[in-house]
Amino acid sequence: MKKIFITGWLFLFLFSCGSTKMTKQTGQNTKINTGKKYLARTIAFYNLENLFDTIDDPKTRDEDFTPNGRDHWTSEKYHKKLHNLATVLADIGKKETGTSPAVIGVAEVENRGVLEDLLKTPPLAGQQYGIIHFDSPDRRGIDVALLYKKRFFKPINFKKYPLLIYDSSTGKRIYTRDQLVVTGMLDGEKIHFIVDHWPSRRGGEARSRPKRIKAAQLSKKIADSIMQIEPNAKIVMMGDLNDDPNSPSVKQVFQAKANKSEVLDGGYYNAMAHFFNRGIGTLAYRDGWNLFDQILVSSGLLKNTNDFQFHFWKSGIYSREFMKNRKGRYKGYPKRTLVGGQFIGGYSDHFPTYIIVIRSLD
Repeated sequence: MKKIFITGWLFLFLFSCGSTKMTKQTGQNTKINTGKKYLARTIAFYNLENLFDTIDDPKTRDEDFTPNGRDHWTSEKYHKKLHNLATVLADIGKKETGTSPAVIGVAEVENRGVLEDLLKTPPLAGQQYGIIHFDSPDRRGIDVALLYKKRFFKPINFKKYPLLIYDSSTGKRIYTRDQLVVTGMLDGEKIHFIVDHWPSRRGGEARSRPKRIKAAQLSKKIADSIMQIEPNAKIVMMGDLNDDPNSPSVKQVFQAKANKSEVLDGGYYNAMAHFFNRGIGTLAYRDGWNLFDQILVSSGLLKNTNDFQFHFWKSGIYSREFMKNRKGRYKGYPKRTLVGGQFIGGYSDHFPTYIIVIRSLD
């Protein structure tokens, strides 16, 4: 447990990289009461980009990720990717909290087995993480999941919610990722987590937009239903939304605000919007940056009426130099595992995002 000692009034700035020039930029500042000791916990999200094992599963479209498949996905390559991902995950928020994240939402995992392998990989090995995962009916065979440090977080209940989307021309269901909802006690305090991976922009942003609108409606319905029972519920909705903070799904359906001061009781704050407004993203496409990996928090996590309860402190994009392409046209972009079927030994096509919540210890 790391204690943060603060003397005098201090404005804390979050530095992160992610723009095309990859220069340091400041995020929103947060003023913290002085002369106190704080307990800090990291909550992170990471799209692991096709974390598949090497075994051919007849129930999923994983043929490419086999030794004889298109990508020649061998055990050596698989374990290299596991090592890379574990290195990143173990370090997110460590500078601020002194330890790896208390809670991690992940996307693009094939099954529970790959998560078990990930947690056995140094430097995550031995850190006693638990797994909450359900198989989704997604056509690609990928799911979302929640990883949690057992000594910090105790799950109470968890459930998956199917996203029901139908093809407008055929009426057939389009199978995509379920949404995962987990309620538990973070250091003895109840917090709800929603982990999402909304439908992609395949076919074009405008054409695919209704699918993400549906996903946003489901997520907001889940969050609102929690707040109907607990008006001051502390909710963290995180995921690869395949939309930016200014997209209709986030800004209009979820009505997430970019400024904390605008969040009313029962509303939501987009902890990543201030990065997007400065041109900072988590993934790059066609020479432009997007910020699909978002974390939204409910008004209950913004209130600081009781300093002895967790409240939002700061947010970040974890984008270290070793995770980026070092040269060429895509210099500064996230370094992927595979490019055009060629193994380059990277990490993911996304940078992870995170928030830090704090509460007073005295």
